[in-house]
Amino acid sequence: MAETLHAMPIDSEFAVVAARRLARELGEALAFTAQDQTRIATSVLEVARTVLSATPHGRAEFLLDEASRPPGLLIRFVAPATTLDHLSGQAAGAARATGAEEPAGALGVLAAQRLMDACLFEDAAGDAVVTLTKRLPEQVARASAAAVAAAAHAEGAAASRTRDSFDEVQRQSRELVNVLGDLRERQEELVRLTRELEDTNRGVVALYAELDERADHLRRADEAKSRFLSNMSHEFRSPLYSIRALSKLLMDRVDGELTDEQVKQVRFIRKAAEDLSETVDDLLDIAKIEAGKIELRPAEFEVANLFSALRGMLRPLLPASGVDLLFDPCDDIPPVYADEGKVSQILRNFISNALKFTEQGEVRVRAQYDAAQQILTFSVSDTGIGIAPEHQQSVFEEFEQVENRLQTYAKGTGLGLPLCSKLCKLLGGTVGLESELGKGSTFTATIQAYTPAKNNLP
Repeated sequence: MAETLHAMPIDSEFAVVAARRLARELGEALAFTAQDQTRIATSVLEVARTVLSATPHGRAEFLLDEASRPPGLLIRFVAPATTLDHLSGQAAGAARATGAEEPAGALGVLAAQRLMDACLFEDAAGDAVVTLTKRLPEQVARASAAAVAAAAHAEGAAASRTRDSFDEVQRQSRELVNVLGDLRERQEELVRLTRELEDTNRGVVALYAELDERADHLRRADEAKSRFLSNMSHEFRSPLYSIRALSKLLMDRVDGELTDEQVKQVRFIRKAAEDLSETVDDLLDIAKIEAGKIELRPAEFEVANLFSALRGMLRPLLPASGVDLLFDPCDDIPPVYADEGKVSQILRNFISNALKFTEQGEVRVRAQYDAAQQILTFSVSDTGIGIAPEHQQSVFEEFEQVENRLQTYAKGTGLGLPLCSKLCKLLGGTVGLESELGKGSTFTATIQAYTPAKNNLP
């Protein structure tokens, strides 16, 4: 049950001002913040004006509802039932808020609805009732003596409302002047921020234009690089083939016997030509991939047969002693459908790199197949020198090489691993690397591989 603190008629403009004063002083007595006091007083003023515009026979009741949870201050405006349509119409006008077409009190009702915790319109016992609610601060909600203090303060305020109405109007005017000053400052700040935002937007537009220009420049440079690599690779192939063919003729003694020193020199020539030929092939493959001209030739193959071919192909690369090349059994992997040539190229690069940088121990090749996701994963592990964490990303970048003590013996161009990454992506997969300096590395290639037996070929 709510306790009535005060009731007063709303029959004149003086009564409207007195109601505002009473609301503000009640808010102060109930320990509302200065901001909430202003909200309560403003809401009472606007609704009281709306009631007065509808009827000179309205009244306002100020109540303290300690029974509700949380407790609250209630301001109830009561008018004859015939004014209910007018009051609800003001509320509807506030909801639409289209501007000058709305009744003068519409924005006032809207302000009350927004400033208070609740604003209720109802028809009770033949009267139209508008109830504003503001929840009490926590410290007041816990102190029952607050209601008595508020009631006493309200009585004093009511007794002096006629005498002090002019003072209240002056106070309201001062508050409005202060509010207008604050609004003016905020408007000036908004104008300043708007100008800064416009300057920022112009800067962003200019930056985007510059980025577009640079992106176009980089695209043209990338296309030029791809064309250069492709043309250079083609131009290098013919003389390299000639060098390899002529060195083979010399090694076969077609034109007569060679001395031991000549045999040694011809072998150096042949080896250099083969190394350069591999580099040219890698450059050409990279150029084709970047130009989108490389073709996939998927076919059914068995991983066990692939491992057997790699074992025979790479055995000559084994160091004289101390390193074993091991292929784990993979008989449980069914025949798969993918580009065997590209898969073999990836594994050759992984294995040859592992053999270059492993002095003792082993290089082990494994394969696993996830039938549910149709993913084939190859891994090449070694017990070599390893790669530091800060260099593990750069090894997949073109022409990047990590400095190490074996570079004198194991030279390279930095193209093998970037090519593997691009080929793996072309096959619908990714490459990975786990390594610890001084303890070895594990390179992985994960690709999409289908099983023809399930009739799920792409």
